[in-house]
Amino acid sequence: MKKFLLTTSALVALSIMPVQTGFAQDQDTLIVGMDVDAGTLDPRLMRDTTASRTADLIYSGLVHITPNLEPVPDLAESWETPDPQTFIFKLRPDLKFSDGSPLTADDVVFTYTTLIDPELNAPSRALYAPISAVEAVDPQTVKFTLSAPYAPLLTYLDIGIIPKALVEGGTDIALNPVGAGPMKLVSWNRGSEIVLEANENYWRGAPTIENVTLKIIGDNSARSQAFEAGDLDVIQSPLAPQDIERLKADDRFGNVITAGLGVNYLNFNVKDPLLADPKMRQAFAKLVDQTTIVNDIYQGVDQEAHSIILPSSWAYSDTIAQPTFDMEGAIAQFNELGWTDSNGDGILDKDGNDLEVVLSTHSEDTNRVQTVEFLQAMFEAAGVKATAQITDWPSFSTNYVQQGKHQIALLGWLNIVDPDRLLFAQLSTDGPTNWGGYSNPEVDALLQEGRSTLDQAGRAAAYQKAATILAEELPYYIISAQGYQLFYAKDLPVEVQATPRGNLRGLIGFTD
Repeated sequence: MKKFLLTTSALVALSIMPVQTGFAQDQDTLIVGMDVDAGTLDPRLMRDTTASRTADLIYSGLVHITPNLEPVPDLAESWETPDPQTFIFKLRPDLKFSDGSPLTADDVVFTYTTLIDPELNAPSRALYAPISAVEAVDPQTVKFTLSAPYAPLLTYLDIGIIPKALVEGGTDIALNPVGAGPMKLVSWNRGSEIVLEANENYWRGAPTIENVTLKIIGDNSARSQAFEAGDLDVIQSPLAPQDIERLKADDRFGNVITAGLGVNYLNFNVKDPLLADPKMRQAFAKLVDQTTIVNDIYQGVDQEAHSIILPSSWAYSDTIAQPTFDMEGAIAQFNELGWTDSNGDGILDKDGNDLEVVLSTHSEDTNRVQTVEFLQAMFEAAGVKATAQITDWPSFSTNYVQQGKHQIALLGWLNIVDPDRLLFAQLSTDGPTNWGGYSNPEVDALLQEGRSTLDQAGRAAAYQKAATILAEELPYYIISAQGYQLFYAKDLPVEVQATPRGNLRGLIGFTD
């Protein structure tokens, strides 16, 4: 069984905990606690983990990604690559969407042509940019033509296939999804729960568990408490470290705890005049006490990061190092840049202006809130006027960070199945998720080389060169490599198979 983990913090009053009696409902229903609501159920437009994990149940892609991060056949029963820029997929016979309509090569073509269309503005469009053409050879055969060899392509072809006829007919699949996955939507009470039931038309047959309810409980410790009370069957990261330790020790529950596929990081808005100089970003980075954040706030469930490449990645190199905590060095660097305490009031200033910065994150993750508050204190100790701005996830992400209105924002990226997934869309010039406005032509070229080189050693060399530049210029400061935790009721009527992506197919009866 593959294992993994993630994070968050808060305390639970143990004295009021009722004793769990077992599976939350009947043996046909699984209730899973989620931290945020899905933003959309259109797989092309999803931006959050709940949307991704729900879409993985409602839809199926050409391939499925196993817990070992290997692409295996899903809707496509096989594929061939006659040359490095051509992929030909053979669909399984008699595929159907959950409404009973046939799924053909035309649906695959429609999914990918709309996905790469700039008009749709799909968040993940950059992952599919090398696709120059998608065509239906016949109803069961799809041909992808690439503009250049593209090493991570198969890893990204698990995105759900959508029904062309319904979408062109006006169905809003963001709210009323129709897919070809193991489950289908019954109801969606925004901010509360997403209710799914088995899709009798799924090519693998009905799952063991016929009903899944995703309960939205934003507070991490409240979610853990609901699990211990028997109101939930499954919870997973993010979780409060105190809750993780307690749940690990409780023999009523099974658990999976391992390294994850995510990072917690500071996103510097390099378009902000204060942060445009890499030396300023370096000085701020030297005020980040990673050891205290990881060991005291996250209580060791994460791992200190040294560069933008995950330690578990084949591209990782321990010779790459971003700045480490050094308050005296940070103050000295601010001084060199003209920020000094000219008034003797303990606040750095320059040209009559105090050194001020806004640190922001979202309220749903208490670990991140505590981290921002800790950083605020460290910044102020160095003579920086720091304001902590904490808002709910929709406001923070959609209306603030994605609009480039932040200065220093604490965020996370998940599902980093390939170095390309954390780098190209986020840090190449004009990348669709390059919210901090970073641009470096040399990095652009290296990231392009990393995705177009088919030799893994060559890819690693390109990513390591890019990571070395990024560790100095710091559009991102990677605080930690996330862990992942999953806790589940031991009497689930399935063999539990976890994946570091946090997807749920391995909890409803489908193992790889």
